[in-house]
Amino acid sequence: MSNTLANLLAILNLEQRDLNLFFGNVLRTGSPRVFGGQLIGQAIAAACRTVKDRLPHSIHGYFLKAGDPQVPIIYQVETLHEDESYSSRRVAAIQCHEMIFSIMASFQGEEHGAFDHQGTMPDVPSPDKLTSEKLANQPMLVETPEFIRRHYGIELLAVETERYFGHKFDDGRIHIWIKTAMKLPDDPALHICALGYASDYSLLDAVTARYGRKPFDSRVILASLDHAMWFHRPFRADDWLLYAHDSPSAERGRGITRGLIFKPDGTLVASVAQEGAVRERP
Repeated sequence: MSNTLANLLAILNLEQRDLNLFFGNVLRTGSPRVFGGQLIGQAIAAACRTVKDRLPHSIHGYFLKAGDPQVPIIYQVETLHEDESYSSRRVAAIQCHEMIFSIMASFQGEEHGAFDHQGTMPDVPSPDKLTSEKLANQPMLVETPEFIRRHYGIELLAVETERYFGHKFDDGRIHIWIKTAMKLPDDPALHICALGYASDYSLLDAVTARYGRKPFDSRVILASLDHAMWFHRPFRADDWLLYAHDSPSAERGRGITRGLIFKPDGTLVASVAQEGAVRERP
């Protein structure tokens, strides 16, 4: 997969081995550990395969052990609850008989409520404006690094390019336009899996941005510890989405980050929260 664009459809299309048992292809990126977004996306995909006519509205997961990119991953799904409104599933990602990741996912059918509100989208340049105004002067700071595009299948447009020069952001607020690098079929569940996959990337940068640490800073070790996500409104993961991050706290080698994901028209489609290990490299 190193010479061609990462095939997200192949990554998210799990092979069913039994009623509640699925086999996932491993994304080969050259990293010594499995990309956390792959575990999120594939675990959601496994849960979706066991629920009919409902979509996930929330997932809560824990990264238990670093995954080995040379070993296949088995996803075991357990039904926790079924009623007229909601379905709940627990998914365990297993390598060599050990659980490396676990999520609980909740699904809901169509329902119309009396309460409907959302937060306001940050006022940042659109993808078209970013590329037209900044790309000519800072091509490597705005566009997706080729490694990320090819190995992870994600397109990125950074808004705060000052991060790449070590500029500090006191509140950790950073913004990235994000989408999958390939077009996806018209399957809402697949787009949820794909956004879950992409949502793990860059989230902990909100912690290090407070200290003027550049993305990909080799002096910092980052690792996701948990991941929670709520899906609010329909979207396409292969269209540009604004991913707004911030970090309200860091302490004792851990940092917490939050994310809001918007369509370009301002529609809030998802919310994210994650705590990660954030350490200086010895």
